[in-house]
Amino acid sequence: MEESEVKHGKLLDRREFFTKTSMGLGALALGGLLGPLSLRSEVQSLHTQRLPLIGTKNPKVKRIVYLFQSGGPSQLDLFDYKPLLKEFHGQNLPDSVRKGQRLTGMSGNQTTFPMTTSIYDFKQYGSCQRWVSELMPYTAGIVDDLCFINSMHTEAINHDPAITFFQTGSMLPGRPSIGSWVSYGLGSDNENLPAFIVLVSKNAGGQPLYARLWGNGFLPTEHQGVQFRSGKDAVLFLEDPDGFERTDRERMLDGLRKLNNVQNDTYQDAEINARMAQYEMAFRMQTSVPEVLDMSNEPDHVYNLYGPDSRDPGTYAANCLLARKLLERDVKFVQLYHQGWDQHLNLPAGISHQCRNTDQATAALVKDLKQRGLLEDTLVIWGGEFGRTVYSQGKLTADNYGRDHHPRCFTMWMAGAGVRPGLNYGITDDFGYNVVQDPVHVHDFQATLLHLLGVDHEQLTFKYQGRRFRLTDVHGKVVNGVLS
Repeated sequence: MEESEVKHGKLLDRREFFTKTSMGLGALALGGLLGPLSLRSEVQSLHTQRLPLIGTKNPKVKRIVYLFQSGGPSQLDLFDYKPLLKEFHGQNLPDSVRKGQRLTGMSGNQTTFPMTTSIYDFKQYGSCQRWVSELMPYTAGIVDDLCFINSMHTEAINHDPAITFFQTGSMLPGRPSIGSWVSYGLGSDNENLPAFIVLVSKNAGGQPLYARLWGNGFLPTEHQGVQFRSGKDAVLFLEDPDGFERTDRERMLDGLRKLNNVQNDTYQDAEINARMAQYEMAFRMQTSVPEVLDMSNEPDHVYNLYGPDSRDPGTYAANCLLARKLLERDVKFVQLYHQGWDQHLNLPAGISHQCRNTDQATAALVKDLKQRGLLEDTLVIWGGEFGRTVYSQGKLTADNYGRDHHPRCFTMWMAGAGVRPGLNYGITDDFGYNVVQDPVHVHDFQATLLHLLGVDHEQLTFKYQGRRFRLTDVHGKVVNGVLS
């Protein structure tokens, strides 16, 4: 045998090995992207044989929209009302409360840590009597539809690892994002749009966001999030160049498919089919994307519901409205990112600006989904990467203060399918510094999210570099107390 043939044989064996150990749920998603919907039964059969514990429970959630508030919204000024702080305002945070918790470099050099109450009024709303700040009047109007988790906590104390932890299950870059795991595990319900779509508010400022937050990591590349942008090219490199007709694209894809089939027959590399799936999805998106972005049929009362910014593409309000349209078309996972919640200093001015930009549209999305019957099988999530401290960062005055990062307790909420509406879950201490009842870790949140989709978080795995990875790493439990 020639030396080249020996090398080729070894290469083939290695590729076959890795292919066989990396197959699984990806086959289901690939079937949803590559071929007609009628082909899914064959792929589903393979999927069930390989991982019979995945998706055996009846899923309550068909689609998710995750409104990620980047920067760390202050739970003490929005949702976690602490009247005792009025009495202790200006006093130093007791060591018995802090318990030696590490601080960031922004406030670590402070000699005192004066506690500050919120300058905003809180009232109770709805049948659930939920305390909400005056900064959130629209959210206050829908509290009976919301499931609040007051006892979220994380290990990460700085932005990038904290955001990466929430989005990928690890503080280190390189892991697949939540949306990619969902795409890999459950595939797509719309063969003309990606299963995972990302929207980022324009001109929001704040901490940077990186594309790896919606990346596929080590999963096949067709599961990465596809970012829709405002402006002429909503999806980069989607449009054909001038003078290139759709029939030309069809012939090009047909020829490329034949070449890829030859390569796949030789090497059995799953990534070959993944690339082909992306090419064909892009071809279908040339028709589906302009259609979903067309807002001409939205009546004035819908724009009025979401607020005046909803007429300005790329704003948070416009992205919330676009998210509703994507959910109507059964996009499995829609991720919105809104930056600017990082108020270390001059918090009152910063947080009031953020609430004006987001509160109405957030509540409008929940209302809009509910009135269209979509909230029955859609999960809406609102929250950031951590909370803010009870003590003031920098100088405390009568009407101004700042708050540093606080990972030990913060508030998130969910609404829609599978969660108990009007629920306040978890309790923090009277200072809003520690969780005292029903703590919920980041991995618990992720496990619960997958459970609502009908997926066992311990079974949704992918073998990479000799280890089976999962979104929740090596721990995490479903928070049964928030389930309906």
